[in-house]
Amino acid sequence: MSDAEQGGIPRRSRPVRVAEAIKDWVVEKGLTPGDRLPGEAEMIAHFGMSKGTIREAMRLLQAQGLVVTKTGPGGGSFVGEVSTDRARALLANYFYFRNVSIDDIYQLRVALEPEVAATLAGRLDAAQLAQLEAIMADYAHPAADAEEERAQHVASLRFHACLAEFSDNALLSFFIGFMARILTDLTVYKKLYAQPNEELWRRGRDHQMQLIAALRDGQAEAAREIMRDHMQMARRMMEDQEAVVMKRFIAE
Repeated sequence: MSDAEQGGIPRRSRPVRVAEAIKDWVVEKGLTPGDRLPGEAEMIAHFGMSKGTIREAMRLLQAQGLVVTKTGPGGGSFVGEVSTDRARALLANYFYFRNVSIDDIYQLRVALEPEVAATLAGRLDAAQLAQLEAIMADYAHPAADAEEERAQHVASLRFHACLAEFSDNALLSFFIGFMARILTDLTVYKKLYAQPNEELWRRGRDHQMQLIAALRDGQAEAAREIMRDHMQMARRMMEDQEAVVMKRFIAE
């Protein structure tokens, strides 16, 4: 057995092992984003590793978004917080090598989004409801052409991502926002230059208006059913437009 393997499993390099040890140390100390990390000399002494190994470990953590380095007066290394955009971009990179279909995405949307709508009924304040209504203003009128129709569809996805952000469930919020990002950035419509469908626009907008009313009035079951109908309609629309997820990385 080579030095690089142990029990048939490749051994991690020293910088990787030190990076993991630093993360464990952050957890043990209860550090939070913005807290200062020890200097390089202290890291060398604490972990018993060379300067080169410590620097490489810190570079790995910076690449993960878990460490932020600042220069100048008051500079140093600090605990970082992985941004939502970075997390979604990394997850999209993972799915780049898998065959994710539009139907896969809508299977999840149909399951998750009605539940988010139900849990938010009666819990949104006037400012949050106004934020949803402001997004709808971007598609207040039927599209004049196919390009405008797609722009309106993207705006409608913002409505769903915004609604998910209001949820206290961080997992639901993240994954619904992630699916909206994929549909916005990575979706190709084979029938993009077909004539806009005014009836679909009207039905979709009516669904969202009814949803806002149910959310405002605290009607959880009505919000659930409206969102389920809306998702099923969106699913059929994507099928009619022969939408596919293209192979491309998304930016952070």
